Amino acid sequence: MIEGYLGRETVFAGGSLRLHVSTDARGFRVDFYRLGEETTLVGSSDWRPGAAAAAPPHPDGDPTHASPAVDWNWPEYTFPVPSFWRPGIYLACLVAEGTDRAAVAPERRLRSVSGPEREFFIVRSSNPGSVSRILYKKSTFTRHAYNRSDHRQRVRASSLYENTVYVDSPPTGPRGHKVSMRRPGGITDLGYWDAPFIAWLERNGYVVEYCGDLDLHREPGLLDNYRLLLSVGHDEYWSEVMRSHVESFVANGGNVAFLSANTCWWRVHLTDDDTAFVADTERPVGPDRPVGPATDLWWAPVPHGVGRPENTLTGVSFRNGGMWPGDWPGDRPRPGFTVQHADHWVYQGTGLKDGSGGGEPDVFAAGVPLIGYECDGAAFRYDADGVARATGEDGTPESFLILGIALLEPASQEEPRLRPGRWTVEPRERRIDSPRAATMGIRTANGTVFTAATTDWPRVVGKGQDPVVDRITRNVLDRLGSGGSG
Repeated sequence: MIEGYLGRETVFAGGSLRLHVSTDARGFRVDFYRLGEETTLVGSSDWRPGAAAAAPPHPDGDPTHASPAVDWNWPEYTFPVPSFWRPGIYLACLVAEGTDRAAVAPERRLRSVSGPEREFFIVRSSNPGSVSRILYKKSTFTRHAYNRSDHRQRVRASSLYENTVYVDSPPTGPRGHKVSMRRPGGITDLGYWDAPFIAWLERNGYVVEYCGDLDLHREPGLLDNYRLLLSVGHDEYWSEVMRSHVESFVANGGNVAFLSANTCWWRVHLTDDDTAFVADTERPVGPDRPVGPATDLWWAPVPHGVGRPENTLTGVSFRNGGMWPGDWPGDRPRPGFTVQHADHWVYQGTGLKDGSGGGEPDVFAAGVPLIGYECDGAAFRYDADGVARATGEDGTPESFLILGIALLEPASQEEPRLRPGRWTVEPRERRIDSPRAATMGIRTANGTVFTAATTDWPRVVGKGQDPVVDRITRNVLDRLGSGGSG
């Protein structure tokens, strides 16, 4: 058995990667791959001596669990990162030594990105912005929140969602559920959303640079080097600092494309020298408080939340959208987006019509698993012409233009809300009565913000499942990544 995790998930080309590894084998090596049009081998380490290390016990005393809240402190190994490695997302695949080292030659190309016994890391340009003016942000905080530290030989089921650890440390520290970013868990979400989209980017000649959430949190001037920031897939957990950096970027003329959903739903507080974070969510706290107060919910007013609705940045919120439970993509409805404002540059080259000249508006991506598994929306009302327009009563900026709308039907609003065959929706302000929907749209305030309003947008693009989604993505990248705006 072999497992590992990164000391830090990002490294500059020419720097050093620090891996923490536990194995019961006498030795191990690491095979390195880069995600691109294909996931290709870029090098292998020498064999290193192995050492076994235990997982930290969970405070609940259950021996099958492990604490998600502390640094696991496994043995550290350092590996040089060549200066010629291109910016990108890389895999470190751990190979345990057997009786015959020659029998475990590395694959030239990986058939699957996801799996145990591997971790991803990000190689950044040593001169940010010199390779591309588009910055791809991998949603690393969200990855850690859901990481259960499981292995195929051992299920630990400990994360921000299961067998949680609650810390209550004011006035010196934050209160909430805590997870460490220094624990193993393998790769899941990267293979579903990021790998297909990155392959599409490289196949179509789009060169981008990469960062993680912690980079955006720690480096105030990071975005100054770029024209366009990409948020991809499931981007749920944001720190206050990283959000402020993005808002300043837009205010100063920078552009953002949220090809994601459930975006900026929870606030996190970095702790332990930025190797762990705390989020006060609605997860169980203990027998005396079975449900937490959730004071880190971005949209909810103080003292029940942060009081800064995420849709003031993104234009949309998960509380106006919903989630389809079950497998991905599973049996969820596939309504597609109904077109509005077909003359907008986002639709250039699609040939779509919005019905303004007579007839019904076009719908794109119908029959394709584009909407969900989670999606975001703006509060809206239909005008006299049947066009959905954002009301702004939820905090969405007045300039937000709804370009596409997908009503979430059927929706479950009674308890228990998580029911098979229905969209699960979140509580929201009582005054808002618009239908739950995914609302693709755009706004401009010095810089431009485009939102796809659904987690699976990058997967549909990457898998080539709809030509209109493909064309819209090209239009957004070409215009906003080259210095243009809305």
